[in-house]
Amino acid sequence: MPLSLRDITRFLNASEATILRWIKQRGLPAHRIGGQYHFHKAELLEWATSRQIKVSTEMFDQLESDAAPAPSLSAALEAGGIFYQIPGSNREAALRALIQTMPLPKDVDRELLLHFFLAREALASTAIGDGIAIPHVRSPIVLHVPRPLVTLCFLTQPIEYGALDGKPVGVLFSMISPTVHIHLQLLSRLSFALHDCGFKGVVSRQGRSEEILQEARRIEEHLPAADGKAAD
Repeated sequence: MPLSLRDITRFLNASEATILRWIKQRGLPAHRIGGQYHFHKAELLEWATSRQIKVSTEMFDQLESDAAPAPSLSAALEAGGIFYQIPGSNREAALRALIQTMPLPKDVDRELLLHFFLAREALASTAIGDGIAIPHVRSPIVLHVPRPLVTLCFLTQPIEYGALDGKPVGVLFSMISPTVHIHLQLLSRLSFALHDCGFKGVVSRQGRSEEILQEARRIEEHLPAADGKAAD
């Protein structure tokens, strides 16, 4: 269901005047229908994440109520894997290495997936600043996988990625989900985690996988649990 302007003011903790300014000056995706603005969750999460704007935890509640809850971010990270010393001297080479590293089903066309990633990057960089990017496609990547995957790759050397802050990128997150709803839930959880100093800090210094997963579990204590209730 599309979001209203009132929904957006709550989810982004901003006034209507600020939201309207962001539409005009910062490219916040909005669709004007019948004289009113409407917003799509996927576009909103992508935009907010790329500009390091924190989304209210209230949005998690709505995402959880839309469909079956997603697994935890830590579980998806464990399934997708955390990899170090991934080669790539430019964006295409790094994305190719990322896709080759991801634990995907054998029947997935990885070259086609790379084409989708590159087409998305041609629209606008998926770098979110501070050396981190979340490569994905405009429409969520949905494949026949038994469980959602979030793959984290650390490059051997940072590369130019067209980030808004001008910093080269050395950290790539990507996700594969069995449904669009789960994709949105995981993206919202990852966005929330990247606003947490502990999680972002251990990722930025390329900490051990156990440290990263521990930070992800800690953060999830503040998010809605799998049953839709806040974790204790």
